[in-house]
Amino acid sequence: MARFGRIALEGDALFVEVEGERLHVLSRAPWEGVSRTGQVVPAAEASWLVPTPASKVVAIGQNYRAHAAEMGKKVPEEPLLFLKPSTALNAHLSPIVLPPASQDVQHEAEVALVIGQRLSKVDEATAARGIFALSCFNDVTARDVQRRETQHTRAKSYDTFACLGPWMVTGLDWRDLRIQCRLNGATRQDGRTSDMVHAPPKLVSFISQVMTLLPGDVVITGTPAGVGPMAAGDVVEVEVEGVGVLKNPVTR
Repeated sequence: MARFGRIALEGDALFVEVEGERLHVLSRAPWEGVSRTGQVVPAAEASWLVPTPASKVVAIGQNYRAHAAEMGKKVPEEPLLFLKPSTALNAHLSPIVLPPASQDVQHEAEVALVIGQRLSKVDEATAARGIFALSCFNDVTARDVQRRETQHTRAKSYDTFACLGPWMVTGLDWRDLRIQCRLNGATRQDGRTSDMVHAPPKLVSFISQVMTLLPGDVVITGTPAGVGPMAAGDVVEVEVEGVGVLKNPVTR
């Protein structure tokens, strides 16, 4: 396993390989091959960016049975797709900004798949090989807006509503990872990826029949039960087993 992230340093966005408290600066994206420059940055001095400059975030709705039940919806026979714009991406430790249009903004802890190669109309075996790494994701949602509308775009797309990080990890077995969300230290969501309706290779293959996935794109895989509201002043954490903890304060 290896951990890769991105940091801001002297006005540049740099990919790094994370080794304990040392960040090794890379000359290119890690899915293009790991190439260290020799420059090392202490992790304590890092200003984290989202680990990938994704062109798009492709999301999957109702992919955990218990979450579909708590929302009063049926489990979809096929993956239910929607998009979050790249402008919504939000890094580890950066604030989630509650918009004036919503009074019920909720957390949704998810496992994110980072794509490592161009994928178009591929089978599941090719899709599995095309998943470069896993990361933590908070699919922040304006629930009251979502309830008023028949599609998810506005409720899911506000700036800062796509929290991703703190880094991405290669070599993890996605089949039975624990995923949690904590709000101010209290556990709100606690599930396992083994409860997914549609597994990651199927999701990626299905998406690739519709749109081409590019290196660095992100696929988020649905959320377990327990979604709930956040308020200004809260701190929300998403933890994926083997990856780490994504932490964001909430402000209005």
